[in-house]
Amino acid sequence: MNQYQIDGQDFAHLLSGGASCLRENQSIVNDLNVFPIPDGDTGSNMLLTIQGGVESSRKTDDTRLGKVAKTIADGMLLSARGNSGVILSQLFAGIAKGLEGKETATAREMAVAMQSGVQTGYNAVVNPTEGTILTVAREAAAYAESMVDQDSTIESFFADYLKEAEQSLQRTPDLLPVLKEAGVVDSGGAGLYYIVDGILRVLRGEEERRMDLTFVDGNTSGQELDYSKFNEDSVMQYGYCTEFLLQLQKCKCDIDAFTVEKDMIPYLESIGGDSIVCFKNGSVVKVHVHTMTPSKALEYAQRYGEFLKVKIENMTLQHSESVVQNRFKVSTPTARRKRFAMVVVATGEGVKNTFRELGADFIIDGGQGRNPSSEDFITAFQSVNADTIFVLPNNGNIVLAARQAAGLFDASDVHVIESKNIGEGYAAMTMLSYDSGDVAEIEAELKDAMKGVVTGMVTTSVRTTNLNGVAIAMHDYIGFTNKTMLAADKDKMNCAFTLLKNLKVQDYEYLIVIYGQTATSEERTEFKRRMSEEHPRTELFEIDGGQEVYDFMMILQ
Repeated sequence: MNQYQIDGQDFAHLLSGGASCLRENQSIVNDLNVFPIPDGDTGSNMLLTIQGGVESSRKTDDTRLGKVAKTIADGMLLSARGNSGVILSQLFAGIAKGLEGKETATAREMAVAMQSGVQTGYNAVVNPTEGTILTVAREAAAYAESMVDQDSTIESFFADYLKEAEQSLQRTPDLLPVLKEAGVVDSGGAGLYYIVDGILRVLRGEEERRMDLTFVDGNTSGQELDYSKFNEDSVMQYGYCTEFLLQLQKCKCDIDAFTVEKDMIPYLESIGGDSIVCFKNGSVVKVHVHTMTPSKALEYAQRYGEFLKVKIENMTLQHSESVVQNRFKVSTPTARRKRFAMVVVATGEGVKNTFRELGADFIIDGGQGRNPSSEDFITAFQSVNADTIFVLPNNGNIVLAARQAAGLFDASDVHVIESKNIGEGYAAMTMLSYDSGDVAEIEAELKDAMKGVVTGMVTTSVRTTNLNGVAIAMHDYIGFTNKTMLAADKDKMNCAFTLLKNLKVQDYEYLIVIYGQTATSEERTEFKRRMSEEHPRTELFEIDGGQEVYDFMMILQ
């Protein structure tokens, strides 16, 4: 690698090293989550995002830096998960913009591109907060650019960048009091630090720790397939969940004239395929289909190009059957187009069923370690096949991915209703009505329904800390609303009722309690008893949510 300038393949190689380093330190970044709850996933979200870029880079032999940077950025945009992942993808989208048209780049040109990345990253956030990954990226890029001179190499530039990134990261608690109170640095900034550390490793000739990026799907639970579900006495009933990425090739078809509506979907339907999700992104086609004969689908697809990735799973064995059913139990793109549709992110079968009953057309699974990517949202948008689509992310960490997907999807008018928790989403769904036929009025009614709704969560702390004046020991039960800690106790029920007291439950007419998968029948009985004794004026409604992480989710209206 030339020490004074890099081309596209060099850039891809450096990014692969960055992804490898992030993977090694993924758990460290996850553990920096300010809130001591067992779903800290910043590291996982950033890793899945950057892996999307690395995977994309491996499908091209182009050496032009601008072209490869754009390919990487596009892959990251589609793979982006969580706020940290979306911001990371925007940083690289800006870098690609700064490198547009370039065959190679020197240290000074890389410095300009990194500044372009910072600008794009800040523009992607409505109200940027200092003390986050944005601050680290901005300060590191500014310092590294200031150090560039005629003798600068690519290695010296990234060494300066990393040096200031570390210093900036150490300063994040001074900018965000919540970080200082929790005794941690910003997790997104830490993720960026490890990416640049990996880039520098490659530049210094250290062995790159390459990753197996095959079939990365966002599942970090480590769950294994139960092969006992299909044996020598079994008869195939459900078919195969078949997914592939097809690179269209000029030697096989007219890429510009190719459309999935004309050239792919009709054939998949003709072989009995169902749950079809199929779309074209540039010259790449993504296909998902349930079929008894995956070989026919693959053989047909090869008429138009060659595969970048193929995954075939016996649906009887799929360890996440509920996710498959919920994700793909929708109208195919050739079904009658609807005027309105609602896409909701939720976790727990009971919660999902509740949203379905309230009118959700598509449920994206958003359970522990499964923040949906922008591509997951795009898949949902295509599947509901509607003129206007409303989206309820129900998690503040998912809003940016939803908004990014809405910006990338131009086949429908997509409106992201920025619900930050399940309570806001539930309140909005209870008021869902398309009767007026007016998009602005429907959106206003959904947003109005969320006003005044308060949601409390109870879970277990994963570390000892102090937040909002609440002293917390590891394994305590903790109660909070949004990012405000309000209760901690060794006893789960005491924690829940301390939280309700601090939320002033007596001021609300209704309490909807959603029981998690660990809540026992005895605990549910005890909860009802205490509510009737301590807060008899508040009417209680119960939902068997089955969600992970949270023992109780309590919605006050």
